[in-house]
Amino acid sequence: MEGVRNSSLTLCSCFVLLAFLFLSTGNVQATNAKVHYHDFVVQATPVKRLCKTRNNAITVNGMFPGPTLEVNNGDTLVVNVVNRAQYNVTIHWHGVRQIRTGWADGPEFVTQCPIRPGGSYTYRFTIQGQEGTLWWHAHSSWLRATVYGALIIHPREGDSYPFQKPTRETALLLGEWWNADPIAVVRQAMRTGAAPNVSDAYTINGQPGDLYNCSSKDTLIVPVDSGETNLLRVVNSALNQQLFLKVANHKLTVVGADASYVKPFTTSVLMLGPGQTTDVLITANQAPARYYIAARAYASAQGAPFDNTTTTAILEYKSAPCPAKGSSIKPVMPTMPAFNDTATATAFTTSFRSPRKVEVPTKIDHNLFFTAGLGLKNCPPGASRSTCQGPNGTRFTASMNNVSFVLPSSYSLLQAHQQRIQGVFTTDFPANPPVTFDYTGNVSRSLWQPVPGTKLYKLRYGETVQVVLQGTSIFTSENHPIHLHGYDFYIVAEGFGNFNPSRDTSKFNLVDPPLRNTASLPVGGWTVIRFVADNPGVWLMHCHLDVHIGWGLATAFLVENGVGELEALEAAPADLPAC
Repeated sequence: MEGVRNSSLTLCSCFVLLAFLFLSTGNVQATNAKVHYHDFVVQATPVKRLCKTRNNAITVNGMFPGPTLEVNNGDTLVVNVVNRAQYNVTIHWHGVRQIRTGWADGPEFVTQCPIRPGGSYTYRFTIQGQEGTLWWHAHSSWLRATVYGALIIHPREGDSYPFQKPTRETALLLGEWWNADPIAVVRQAMRTGAAPNVSDAYTINGQPGDLYNCSSKDTLIVPVDSGETNLLRVVNSALNQQLFLKVANHKLTVVGADASYVKPFTTSVLMLGPGQTTDVLITANQAPARYYIAARAYASAQGAPFDNTTTTAILEYKSAPCPAKGSSIKPVMPTMPAFNDTATATAFTTSFRSPRKVEVPTKIDHNLFFTAGLGLKNCPPGASRSTCQGPNGTRFTASMNNVSFVLPSSYSLLQAHQQRIQGVFTTDFPANPPVTFDYTGNVSRSLWQPVPGTKLYKLRYGETVQVVLQGTSIFTSENHPIHLHGYDFYIVAEGFGNFNPSRDTSKFNLVDPPLRNTASLPVGGWTVIRFVADNPGVWLMHCHLDVHIGWGLATAFLVENGVGELEALEAAPADLPAC
């Protein structure tokens, strides 16, 4: 990656070996694929932001954000993670298909038990058929507040982008910063039953930007030459907030999302939910000057507190006039959307199309309807007020189809499945909500309390799946970024209100829908996704607002092995962490 000054995104050194890999894609061909070896040391590191030093910030290799990994489509990554921190940790390779390598996916107690302090684990997986921008992050508690980095997948050697080759490329990782220890923040919320404290700042590549105290000298600078076209790889790495992003006076041409190319379209604003990535081309066609790249919240939950600050980086033309000695020229600031501008968010999310006609599953084996939203749990008689600080003396919770997902603690779900261990999970996650109601209307309080459980939904290898994701207005409705591990899926439609099959099926795009791994479920609305269950394993589906997954807004698909070795999960690695 070129063209970044004052950036924390330093490339991790790696040793590259030449290997010949065979892809099971019908036409089996040898490729000059490479194996990239990395060491990740998870450790406590002093990090200073907003005039304060946090001595116990958890980082990888002492870097915040962590190392950027760059590979080509078809390459293999071997990453040895050593845990020298005080907390359990896992690493998730967000958006990587992990074909047959579910043991490397990373969510704690789903595909593995955590790497304990002093322990290690080596993740091994191959990138197959994906190009663009993904990222990696911790998948234990709130460690991903500081444990994350970019994963950039270039085309195979000899191939090119399906758009004009950019002069340079820059990764922009949007994040959140707490002055307090994020683990302490979430633990306090879990103890009290209340919502956690919101972040103190947003960041771009770990830096808040010069609208915050003590941040000006470290503000990220993205240099450009007049007339050149550059590629910005934007990742929303924030824990709990959808974000708008704009570059003052510049248009952005969207060319990719979630490591899939899209039909190019031009916009002045991006909206990314946590987990989502967007690749955009930007042409330096304005007067030579300095322009803010700014990001701030899209806050769709009415009345809910949120961090209302703005993070900035600076797009700086190399030929911009120098300020007079002792003075400074303030960069041009974009006009940002209102915090609750759902119309702008929707106009953006509904603009995505695949570049050409795609093979969308049309014969559906499993037609599923999953409600997703918050809930409130009544406290038992005699409970301490200190543990019931949610609305009206309750505790916040969340659910899908009225099941509040509970992670196991003695085995991972994938281990329990492979070893046929009883009592860890059941496979009776409901295909439909147990009660039909006005999902986005005034919901009866009798429906506000979900039932805790570790329930999975079972699929046979090769079956086709449609999931209608329906938001609910229990307590409040909001936009939920729903991420499915181990799969990309087609988003065939989205809309507002209650999904009505007789009315809304006609809106399905079965020609060129976008391929994503994280869908924005609209506030007070619905999204329909389709995929083929062609990757055996146990795959988490959850809201990527970390506060919501902690409250139980999740489920998982158990996909059985197919026929033969190429349709079966690989054997568990010898160094898989013990529970």
